[in-house]
Amino acid sequence: MKGFDTVAARLGPVLALAAVLAAAAGTAGAVGYARAGGSAADVARDLAVGWAYAGAGLVAWWRRPANRTGLLMVAEGITWFLGNLQGTNVPALFAVGAWWEALNMAVLVHLVLTFPDGRAASATGRRLIGFGYGLVAVGGLLRTLTYDPALASEATYLDCRDCGPNPLLVPDATGLFPYVDGVYRGLGWAISIVMVVAIVRRWRRASVARRRALLPAWIAISITMAFAAWDVLLLALPDLSGLGEDAILLASDLAQAAVPLAFLAGLLRMQLQRAEVSGLVIEVGAEPTPARMRAMLARVLGDATVRLGLWQEEQSAYVDEGGRRLKADGPGVTRVDSSRGTPLAVLRHDPALAEDPELLEAVGASLRLGLENAWLRTEAREVTSRIVRAADTERQRLERDLHDGAQTRLVFALMTLRRVAKGVADHPDASVRDSVAEVEHSLRLALEELRGIAHGIHPAVLTREGLGPALTALAEQAALPVVVAAEPGRFDPVVESTAYFTVCETLANAAKHARAKAVSISARRHGDTLVVETVDDGIGGADTALGSGLRGLADRLAAVDGVLQVHSPAGGGTRIRAELPCG
Repeated sequence: MKGFDTVAARLGPVLALAAVLAAAAGTAGAVGYARAGGSAADVARDLAVGWAYAGAGLVAWWRRPANRTGLLMVAEGITWFLGNLQGTNVPALFAVGAWWEALNMAVLVHLVLTFPDGRAASATGRRLIGFGYGLVAVGGLLRTLTYDPALASEATYLDCRDCGPNPLLVPDATGLFPYVDGVYRGLGWAISIVMVVAIVRRWRRASVARRRALLPAWIAISITMAFAAWDVLLLALPDLSGLGEDAILLASDLAQAAVPLAFLAGLLRMQLQRAEVSGLVIEVGAEPTPARMRAMLARVLGDATVRLGLWQEEQSAYVDEGGRRLKADGPGVTRVDSSRGTPLAVLRHDPALAEDPELLEAVGASLRLGLENAWLRTEAREVTSRIVRAADTERQRLERDLHDGAQTRLVFALMTLRRVAKGVADHPDASVRDSVAEVEHSLRLALEELRGIAHGIHPAVLTREGLGPALTALAEQAALPVVVAAEPGRFDPVVESTAYFTVCETLANAAKHARAKAVSISARRHGDTLVVETVDDGIGGADTALGSGLRGLADRLAAVDGVLQVHSPAGGGTRIRAELPCG
């Protein structure tokens, strides 16, 4: 937005000057048209067409300063009035009007052949544009040198019996005017026909998206050619001039006034198409699958044939959603590299889209952002998953060390103390017997506490027998009645430990906060997902946003791509559902 504001500020004086020129040209043209016999309605319609081109062009130029289409539309609006200058009584202005009368048609050819990006797409188009301007410059001059308005009053659309004088007239050459004028008009028609052929060929090669962009050009051609054909028909059959001529002229002018609006609508539609790109990352979502990305790109680009290939390091190639390799060269190919310059993706699209490099650049930037964000999220999940697995492995190691080390030593010490107790059973000193008994009691308490710590770190039954027996053992130790329904089977150790400690947390919450009287636990496989549910009959009202325990559970599950769902209406108990991938 800042760059756009800077460009707009720099263009301000230029646009203002263009607006002043359009206003001046329209005013001078209106005066000349009125003086040459044009009615108030004729002048109003003429101003509407010329100023519609100029106004729409100024908006297009302002909104898309790098595109020449707006400049050409402004030029069309200004040159539209040049022919009217023949109606003034200023000889120099008459000469300008007579010479450059058809300049607006050459500009229109330029506009149509270069729409929508303001650049000619082929050498034929460039030659045709150059020939059109050359015809007006050279042919218009030759025609003006032989044109005496008093002798050839029907040579222009104006009532020019009183026009002039023509300061460029060569009196001895007036007899050549019909021939020069005929050749001039014939070449103009030839340009029009070649232009139509070029546009038809361009249309046939274009994609659906490109055809939508070219539609305003087709509207302009259709309207211009239709009314030009009517003018030719009137010249051939003058008796038809009274058949609804006023209505046809009105329709012609109104239709031509709508043409620049159609061009402007086409340009703004393309700008809105670029605006859609900004929402591409959001719409694709946090998990941008190749199929979803391709569908989104097809919609944004307006090209149903678009294919997306993602870089696969193992294959050293771009691979599409169907596993097929895509080449990264040739026409209609846009490569997207990562911010580090490494291969990321490739787009194969309609080659016509290359005529809109700004759109492709915006799409590439959005695609890069979406893919790199997805890659970062995947990397973060993998790192977190490795941390969780490492922590779980460390818990199991600690449990084994406690069981095989400290617990075993305490058991041996307790066995030894029992033998000592038997030996001092008949000892006459009661304090000795009491001391031995006290030490034995302390050892038993220490052993029980150590077993509890080891079980809390990682229960041995979970490692040996799996999730179902571990949940059953947990239920037996719970402070309230618990019913367990667990399908038999083993899962990945991290999945089992995550599910187990999720149930531990939910049981603790049920006992401490929910004031539940009973709890049910279920664990079952559903396809490639392990579903563990804990349901209590407590007071409800649990909220993951308020409880650090539930937030911790959600984070732990997310680390292994799991999902936590909590349903806890006030007074309706609490259902906590954990889903963990186990495929």
